[in-house]
Amino acid sequence: MTLAGTAFIRGAKPMVATADKLVAMMRAAGQGRAGGLMLGHNSSVSAGNLRATMMSWRDANPDVEVQCVEADRSVLLAGLDTGEIDIAILMGATSHDGFRCEPLWSERMLAALPATHPLTERDVVHWTDLRGERFYLPAADPGAEMRDMLLGRLAVSGVTPDIQMHQCSRETILSILGGGSAVSIVCEGSTGARYPDLVYRPIHGEQGPALAGYAGYWRDENRNPALRRFLGFIKMRYALSFDFSHRLQ
Repeated sequence: MTLAGTAFIRGAKPMVATADKLVAMMRAAGQGRAGGLMLGHNSSVSAGNLRATMMSWRDANPDVEVQCVEADRSVLLAGLDTGEIDIAILMGATSHDGFRCEPLWSERMLAALPATHPLTERDVVHWTDLRGERFYLPAADPGAEMRDMLLGRLAVSGVTPDIQMHQCSRETILSILGGGSAVSIVCEGSTGARYPDLVYRPIHGEQGPALAGYAGYWRDENRNPALRRFLGFIKMRYALSFDFSHRLQ
């Protein structure tokens, strides 16, 4: 081989290697094993199924960059509409025109009580035990869903529960309950964070543990391969039956 040929081969080797890497990256991105996924939510991820799902997904798909957006429902649905968000996971399952909505999982509801509250002496509390209590809830999501749940469970003979909505985060609500007289309710996803003088107790109803359902929202025309892979991951993890493959091809 001539000197020129040797120099050419030496220079071409890294170019070929780079091209091979690019082809592999493109193939992985097309299969949803690389690229990015924008996930929206309006609840805490300090514990619960959403956190566990995100951790397991990251371990199984380390090359997919997942970015999370925490905001109110209206903001997240607007992001889905514009394509800025791939999937939103929200409390409740409410159909919206243009969005696919599928139930994903349920989480326990818990009462957040000051450590000095008499109900902390019980392993579980019932909805009837909470009548007459003053509730603090955040005005931001999912405070409205929590308020509606309380109204449905505790309103009796025209008497509505004492619910105060505050213009602050759920974390602020929980941090000020300790040592006070008010209580709150949270989903299991909020119980990973601990606050001074605050105790969580599961809530039970007539049929057993009180549960809040969560659903996934996305647009059928979203062709992000990472979304398709993520939906398959959730479907397998929670043994769900919804179909999506033919709509995202």
